[in-house]
Amino acid sequence: MFGANRPLIFNNKNKRVPLGARFLRKYVMTRKWITPLISGALAAAFLMGLGVWQLQRLAWKQSILDEMTTLMTADPVPLPQVIDTVRDRFLPVFIKGRFTGQGLEVLTSQKDFGQGYRAISVLRTDDGRRILIDRGFIPEADHLNPKSVREITLIGNVHWPAETDSFTPKPDESRNLWFVRDAAAMAKALDTEPVFIVARTQTGDGIAALPVDTSTIANDHLNYALTWFSLALVCLMMTVALVCRIKASK
Repeated sequence: MFGANRPLIFNNKNKRVPLGARFLRKYVMTRKWITPLISGALAAAFLMGLGVWQLQRLAWKQSILDEMTTLMTADPVPLPQVIDTVRDRFLPVFIKGRFTGQGLEVLTSQKDFGQGYRAISVLRTDDGRRILIDRGFIPEADHLNPKSVREITLIGNVHWPAETDSFTPKPDESRNLWFVRDAAAMAKALDTEPVFIVARTQTGDGIAALPVDTSTIANDHLNYALTWFSLALVCLMMTVALVCRIKASK
C-alpha cells in the first residue's frame, strides 16, 4: 500500500498528558517563583519595619531634644542652695564669685580649631561655696597660660556630666589633665560641691565659651530610616526581577 513503509511521526503537542502530571508540572513551575516572591516580600517587610521603628525613635529623640532646649533656654535664676539632679538638670543660673586659680583641663577638640582643652575652674561664690565652672574651649597652644584670680559674674547651665566608661583612661593628676568630664570625680579632686556649671558667657583668659545647646547630640534616626526604606525598595525590585526571569524561562 502506498506509504505503508513510512515511519510514523508523533506530534508531542497532540499527545495527551495525564491530568495529575499536568498539575504536578504546574505546581513545580509555580513553586519556582512563588518561593522567592514570598521570601523577598517578607525580607522587604522586615526592612520596612526597621525603617518605621527608626521613625519612631526619631520622634522620641526629637521630643527629648526639644525638652532639653526648653530647659536650657529658660530665664536664668540665682543658684539654688540645694541642687536636685532631676529637677534642676540644665537649669540656667547666674552666679557671682571669684575664680580661685585652681582647676583642671579636659582633652577635647573642636571642628574649627583642632585639638585643645576644656578649662574647668573653681569659683568661690560670695557666700563661700566652691563650684565647678566649665569655662569652655582653649586651644592647645594657650592651655598653659595662667588663669586669672578675679571677681566675675557669669551665666551658665547646671550640668552633671559623667562621660566615663570602661575604656576611659585615668586622669593624669600630675598635669591636672583629664580625658572626659566627670562632675563627681572632679568635685572630689578639687574639693568642691558636686555642682557643675557650663558657662554661657565669656570668662576671659582666652577661653571661648561653647554653645550650650543640643547641636552636639547626634540624631541620625532619619538617615537610618531612609537607609532601611531604600534597602526594602531594592529588595522588592530584585524580587520582582527574579520572579519575572523565572516565569519567562518556562
